[in-house]
Amino acid sequence: MTEQTLSTYAQSPVATTDTRDVVLRLNNLTKRYGQRTAVNNLNLSIKRGEIFGFLGPNGAGKTTTIRMIFGLATPTAGTIEIFGQNALQQRANVLPRVGALIETPALYLYMSGRNNLRAVAATLGGVSDARIDEVLKIVGLYGRQKDRVKTYSLGMKQRLGVAIALLQDPDLLILDEPANGLDPAGIVEMRDLMHSLSEEGKTVLISSHLLSEIQQICTRVAIINLGQLVTETTIDDLVSTKGEYEVQLEQPEQALALIKQQSWGTNATINEAGKLVTVAPQNRGQDLNLFLVQAGFVPETIAVATRDLEQVFLQLTSSEQTGVK
Repeated sequence: MTEQTLSTYAQSPVATTDTRDVVLRLNNLTKRYGQRTAVNNLNLSIKRGEIFGFLGPNGAGKTTTIRMIFGLATPTAGTIEIFGQNALQQRANVLPRVGALIETPALYLYMSGRNNLRAVAATLGGVSDARIDEVLKIVGLYGRQKDRVKTYSLGMKQRLGVAIALLQDPDLLILDEPANGLDPAGIVEMRDLMHSLSEEGKTVLISSHLLSEIQQICTRVAIINLGQLVTETTIDDLVSTKGEYEVQLEQPEQALALIKQQSWGTNATINEAGKLVTVAPQNRGQDLNLFLVQAGFVPETIAVATRDLEQVFLQLTSSEQTGVK
């Protein structure tokens, strides 16, 4: 990915969002601790029913932002709107509609899963046994509800934490590292759960370091660094190579030499997997295939090239890209 392309991601405007669909909006949100600015003029809009990734390196301001959303930290400037209401002024109205899982949930290991939910429900008030049954089924723990939590796998404990967050049937879920410490099976379970919640119309905001998982589960992401928004875009746009194709064929070096002689192929390369990466004549894959076949290079496969989210993330948050010295 070229430096120019990365700059385009960082500076491209965010598409206008219908305000009726916005569940969470941050307007010029800023938080300073003395001379240090933890969050700087942050603007985000998260829409109903989407799974939104909130990414950034350590110290980027993610946790501070989440704390401000929940009223655990007071913004120095800016506003937070949840369901169209000012969250600072209408906290009692909006926060009951927001559920949270912040890393590993605090659970009573000697109690059953169901009794853990009952204990939390007692503090919330108004949560029926029927609702407890419902959330146990949603997270796939209904069959293990009577077992002590100390017998649960880490993935089951995380799902129980999500069940706690769902007790009041919130419209917005904010999950900080929901797959933290999970094995591959637990990660898949959490991914499937997030998709099912989204299909029910719930909005999910995920802060995570597992970029490969974010790439699979989220449709849109925001990347922040040093408290500032670097980009807010779709996963597809973020990992797209803007018209490049990846070609697997015999004698890729010879094919590369030929393509570099063409006006449209001067930037062609061979990637780490030994595949030819190039744009296509007329920006059409079928024309690239025809060109190669006529030149005696028959492709085994041609696919639209993509970048790994982790690679893009590291480039966007590097000191060179952000201007940090």
